[in-house]
Amino acid sequence: MDNTQHHPILITGGGRRIGLALAHHFINQHQPVLVSYRTRYPAIDGLEAAGGVCIQADFSTDEGILAFAEEVKSRTKGLRGIIHNASSWMAEKPGSSLPEMLRIMLQVHVHAPYLLNHALESLLRGQGHAAADIIHFTDYVVERGSDKHIAYAASKAALDNMTRSFARKLAPEVKVNAIAPSMILFNEEDDAEYRHKALNKSLMKIAPGEKEMIDLVDYLLTSCYVTGRSYAVDGGRPLR
Repeated sequence: MDNTQHHPILITGGGRRIGLALAHHFINQHQPVLVSYRTRYPAIDGLEAAGGVCIQADFSTDEGILAFAEEVKSRTKGLRGIIHNASSWMAEKPGSSLPEMLRIMLQVHVHAPYLLNHALESLLRGQGHAAADIIHFTDYVVERGSDKHIAYAASKAALDNMTRSFARKLAPEVKVNAIAPSMILFNEEDDAEYRHKALNKSLMKIAPGEKEMIDLVDYLLTSCYVTGRSYAVDGGRPLR
């Protein structure tokens, strides 16, 4: 990343979990970061204290997405990369509004990365061969499907497909790849029974934590050749 180190990496949904861990990782490497967040958690204060630039954003409408893109343009003349981490997870349940659920899933997982990639393309280009990156966070259910999270799985599958389309559009200046995780880390409120069941769904039977994702992101940013690919980080779960 040395050739464009002065340009920030944009992380959407960077106030929690993997996005937060990535933001601190880059800051510790003296790599500038821009982070979008919807709700101001205490972690945002910590990011700002560490040197991150945090921007409140509402991706629930296209107008909100495009307004965020304009804010990013006002703060930097270039981007080292965009990591699309913002996500929402909803299940089809009795009484839920199916049209609204599908709209929300598509808005966050399809509209936001689609519009931002187009709106911020000029900030990624012009830095040299393979000098900038886009990384989409999808999900292992892209290949498997989900009977309880159909809208979620469909929207992530669309994002997976966009990975290849944007890779074709932006090469060779910008590499575009996807990461498709399953269980990476637990929430504090997850009880022992849930954790046991979740761990038994994979061959490796662990929750590897943020470092597994950080190492893969670092590899993709460092590569000068890999583009248009999706990397499963699922502990062999589809093989169970």
